[in-house]
Amino acid sequence: MKRFSYLIGGVVQGVGFRPFIYKVAKELHLDGFVKNTSLGVFLEIQGSKESIEDFDKALEEKLPPLAKIESIEKNQIELTDKSGFEILISEDRDLKITLVSPDIKVCDDCLEDIRTNRRFENYIATNCTNCGTRYSIIETVPYDRKNTSMSKFVMCEDCKKEYEDPTNRRFHAQPVACKKCGPQLSVDLKTVSECIKSGKIVAIKGIGGFHIVCDSVNDEVIEKLRMVKNRPFKPFALMCRDLEQVKSLAEVTEKEEEILNSKEAPIVVLTKKENKNISDLVAPKIDRIGCFLPYTPLHVLLFDYLENPIIATSGNLGDEPIITTGEEIEKKLPFVDLIVDFDRDIVNGVDDSLEQVVNDEIQILRLGRGYAPKVLKLPKKIDKKILAVGGNQKNTIALAFEDTLILSPHIGDLNSLEAFGFFERTVETFKRFYDFEPDLIVCDKHPNYETTKWAKRQDVEVMEVQHHLAHIYSVKAEFGLSGDYLGFSFDGTGYGEDGTLWGGEIFLGDERKYNFKPIKLLGGEKAIKEPRRVALSMVFDRYSLEEALELDLPLIRSFKESEIKILHQSYSKNLNAVKSSSVGRLFDGIASFSDLCQFQSYEGEAGLLCEEAYDRKVSESFEYKIIDNQIEIEFDFFHKDLVSLFINTLVKIVIEISKQEKREVILTGGVFQNRTLLGLVIHRLKEESIKHFYNQQTPTNDGGVSLGQIYYTVQNKEETKKRKFGQLQGKYKVPEDFNKESEEINSMFYGDMK
Repeated sequence: MKRFSYLIGGVVQGVGFRPFIYKVAKELHLDGFVKNTSLGVFLEIQGSKESIEDFDKALEEKLPPLAKIESIEKNQIELTDKSGFEILISEDRDLKITLVSPDIKVCDDCLEDIRTNRRFENYIATNCTNCGTRYSIIETVPYDRKNTSMSKFVMCEDCKKEYEDPTNRRFHAQPVACKKCGPQLSVDLKTVSECIKSGKIVAIKGIGGFHIVCDSVNDEVIEKLRMVKNRPFKPFALMCRDLEQVKSLAEVTEKEEEILNSKEAPIVVLTKKENKNISDLVAPKIDRIGCFLPYTPLHVLLFDYLENPIIATSGNLGDEPIITTGEEIEKKLPFVDLIVDFDRDIVNGVDDSLEQVVNDEIQILRLGRGYAPKVLKLPKKIDKKILAVGGNQKNTIALAFEDTLILSPHIGDLNSLEAFGFFERTVETFKRFYDFEPDLIVCDKHPNYETTKWAKRQDVEVMEVQHHLAHIYSVKAEFGLSGDYLGFSFDGTGYGEDGTLWGGEIFLGDERKYNFKPIKLLGGEKAIKEPRRVALSMVFDRYSLEEALELDLPLIRSFKESEIKILHQSYSKNLNAVKSSSVGRLFDGIASFSDLCQFQSYEGEAGLLCEEAYDRKVSESFEYKIIDNQIEIEFDFFHKDLVSLFINTLVKIVIEISKQEKREVILTGGVFQNRTLLGLVIHRLKEESIKHFYNQQTPTNDGGVSLGQIYYTVQNKEETKKRKFGQLQGKYKVPEDFNKESEEINSMFYGDMK
């Protein structure tokens, strides 16, 4: 007979872990106990050597579907004479490292209950240990009902009986409730459906916030929604009744079907079918559409009354976080005709996750409900608590302590006071979860990012990491990589070491070795919103003003002659014309030359339209040259297949440099959200037998920057001691016009903010 103690860390609370331990221990006739603590799950077992070996095997092979073990500390201890096995109540400790798990789609057993079980029949908040709300309702850990927004709901006798029965799947399911004792809906679902079918706009509360919902077939209501949300072209996501309805609208591969049906239930970007089952206004001008399936009982029950898919877009104003209360909807979105609320509070707002499939692999574009908080293990324990605050677009934060790295859900673009307030609340939430006070804060090098300024206001040591290097390290973090790689960081715009805007950088190890020839962004921030300004700058690189005015190009015709003359002065005299090596901006220019997009109504629109315009039958590419490690593409602005040749050229550049440098490759940055480009690059790298890595389970866009910032810091701990604000002393010469360039960069991103 032997007795062992176990301290198990990971996603092991609120996921049926203790009942699992109880059941296995009973089956193996083991004595002891199990309990939750803020350190993790603690248990002691006593029995024969063979039984304990079988117990350890069950920990490896038979975990509950939502549980994930990150660490086990096992020690042999003295035998006792106490028999039986029991589940003890939780206790608090000083150190909090129990990991908070994401919110999960309603499971099949609970779906069965809402159809056949009288207590849960048609009940909108049915859940069990294997599904339902978690992160969105937690105030702090340990994950007990008293620490959630369910604390105000007193369980009825039936729910209490299930909650206290270790053999029941609702044992210690903290949000457990039924029609008698749980959250109640503010309006019946038949009324909701009638409102939607009659062409009204409805706000419906989900797990992490409100959706704004309307009929996907009704042009008039969609046009109204686009107008009131100031969203003229950005695609809307569709919630569909079931997989068959999704397949009637889009092509669905086996991998995409698997993701749609997964417990995370994200929005999946699919290829549209040619049909008229939905309005053309759902996703105008592109052949892609984002679809997802109902993930709460409320959504499932609503589709009992609906035939058409529904638009389900985040309930917010532009540049503001998702709304979590009915009062806020009423105040901020007065165009909503009906608010569907229930009385369980959302403590932590969280958006739907968004992903696509590239090369038959998941690529997460927005890390949210179902996936976040995201937990990664560090290769070794660290002696500091580190907080990384990310960038200003698609912001996330990341924490590192001991051997654990946690990436927050998507926070959003920090372009408003409300959004920045959400950022600050998220920081406080994670500090509260883990009793976390950072010893070091890591931020971007951009001096005017709100996150950088916030970091420097804290009374904590600060380190800066260059934006595109952080992208490289986000891939290293996801795959646990160390050492030097050839990293292609193709992005929009980020602050560079030389005071210009980078975005087309190729790193060898931590050093930028290659970059694309910079172009001038005429008008600063306006150039990001108007691709035609980028294209005009590219024209001025090659033609005189007089020659440019004579060119038969759509972008030239889009300007008045007087505007072109003023912009030429800006170009010639470097007035509000900061340089940028960004590949994202090159895509903007190509979209303008091809007359796909002269003005962008949302970030990445030009890139999406280029992806749409790519012709796989075109194999040619442009000539290019690499002089002093600077890449210059010799564009033909008049070529009818300009987009296809440009993408083919990028692929060719990646492959040539990869073969030349003979290193394993990392692909990252927002440009690699272009699944045509990424797919072609991966295919060619495989043909050349070049090992490569790219973001899959973490965002390749700026949502991964905080992850990269923190991993860079962990991997370069010794170097960190030599750095002041992330810049090696004496390594880079600061340009004479650095301050002027900084002001221009500031105006680009914050021109409208005071």
